[in-house]
Amino acid sequence: MSTLEHKRHTLAHLLAAAVVQHYPNAKLTLGPAIENGFYYDIDFGDETFSEDDLKRIQKTMKKTLSSWKEFTHEEVSPEQAREMYADNPFKLELIDDIVEKGEKITLYTAGDFTDLCRGGHVENPAEEISADTFKLDKVAGAYWRGDEKNPMLTRIYGLAFDTKEDLEAYEKQQEEAKKRDHRKLGKELDLFTFSDLVGPGLPLYTPKGQLMRESITDLLWNISKKYGYQKVSIPHITKVDLYETSGHAAKFKDEFFYVDGAQSGDKFVLKPMNCPHHTQIYDSKPRSYKELPIRMSEVTHMYRDEKPGQLVGLSRVRAITIDDAHIFCTPEHIKDEAINIVKIIEEFYTSFGLWNKGETFWVSLSVRDPEKPEDYLGEDENWNKAEQYLQEVSDELGLDAKRIEGEAAFYGPKLDFMFTDALGRERQLATIQLDFVMPERFGLEYVDKDGEKKIPVMIHRAIAGSLERFMVIMIEHFAGAFPLWLAPEQVRIVPVAEAHLPYAKEVLQKLSDADLRVTLDDSKESMGKKIRGAKKDKLPYFIVIGDKEVEEETVTLESRDDTSETYSLSDVVTLLTKERDERSL
Repeated sequence: MSTLEHKRHTLAHLLAAAVVQHYPNAKLTLGPAIENGFYYDIDFGDETFSEDDLKRIQKTMKKTLSSWKEFTHEEVSPEQAREMYADNPFKLELIDDIVEKGEKITLYTAGDFTDLCRGGHVENPAEEISADTFKLDKVAGAYWRGDEKNPMLTRIYGLAFDTKEDLEAYEKQQEEAKKRDHRKLGKELDLFTFSDLVGPGLPLYTPKGQLMRESITDLLWNISKKYGYQKVSIPHITKVDLYETSGHAAKFKDEFFYVDGAQSGDKFVLKPMNCPHHTQIYDSKPRSYKELPIRMSEVTHMYRDEKPGQLVGLSRVRAITIDDAHIFCTPEHIKDEAINIVKIIEEFYTSFGLWNKGETFWVSLSVRDPEKPEDYLGEDENWNKAEQYLQEVSDELGLDAKRIEGEAAFYGPKLDFMFTDALGRERQLATIQLDFVMPERFGLEYVDKDGEKKIPVMIHRAIAGSLERFMVIMIEHFAGAFPLWLAPEQVRIVPVAEAHLPYAKEVLQKLSDADLRVTLDDSKESMGKKIRGAKKDKLPYFIVIGDKEVEEETVTLESRDDTSETYSLSDVVTLLTKERDERSL
């Protein structure tokens, strides 16, 4: 643990101590340090605890802190520990787990509070932790050990940082995050919705939301096709045998949606991933080395039965749209194909202003966890070769990929591109994965130049990844104020009065003919309300048409940053199409 993690874990103890002062019958469970702070899960029994109670618990924490001069610990026997926690079934379960693992049972004490713990605290909390560097944040429900079959506990979250300034900066960032929340903006900008009749985790996209999605996928296809990708299409259901062969069923079958045929009685699953389907297109006929590489691409849905409590807006859904592509090639092709994928990633993310190595992204070489070989399929020799290929790609392109153990896919290592959004939050997005396993499991072959049968290599490629998650990131990154090329509504024409409508419609037609996404506000609302509406909708531009514009056959182009300029109609078309086509930010 780092020093900050020790502080946060210490504060989890301090929180528990304050709670039992006010709620002597509360049963404590676990209280770890987490990113940005700490939490403690507590069973309050018949008593209630809400966010209204946080201030008095926090006050007690700050008062108690000054008396915590040290942490002491002692090792106890299982019998002693069970006697101490005889009335706490949660602690008894933890004790049993510790005994089963053959580990020592330790109790840590600060002040007059003792808790079952493995350690990881600051030595002198009163001196090492300032009372203005932490605060209680919120209350939530949490199942004991994350299992919905277990009792529901109350989770109290706290924030903690090294300095008061760091805490204030984080709180400021969180306030900005609330303003940018994709659920809030998605509703305000009319991008997507959910329906109880359709079901949780199954988003419905409005015309505006679909226009935004197509802007993203059209961009990706226009880049990809330059590198020889071809579109394919696969069904949304399949026999589970497909995933048993690929190896996915053994790992993910609890996330499958199962489908029974009412007429045939056949049993299927909604596809939770796409790569096994693409192997069957490859395997549909004999292949020669002369055909390779074969690059299959599609934007398609897949479905995973996420737990209800994990569903959050578009961030975590059950119907997931993936920009999926798979390359079937020889080992000799691997480096060139991977390099071309990086070029696609670069061009794609440049359009969003996110391609700036070291500032807006870094790259992970995600490899196996050497301590858990049972979690991965395939031969060591192939894994080693695959890791070496990706390392060479990183070296050749200057990606400076950091080797991260335990983050590989179960079938192969990968290069993961980690991007930072406008709020400084890190997101794993694009990925390149090398797979020697699946082609072998499906018996894929090609005939090489010597007439011998060989097994192809499969490269899995995702650029945006989950389109739902990507939209979340873009909505929040731009705070809904999208660049012109991405905005669902790019221009709105606002005539001052009804007399200006004929010319406004002429302008509408000219802009529409240039494939700009343009609308006409011909409502009876006041001019001020129309302009406020355009700004509220975060439109890149709106065009005001009054007497002067009609007389001179011009338009007044106003932007959301309050700049205003008058242009001829032909000039404004040229200006807007240039900005759109260059994907200016």
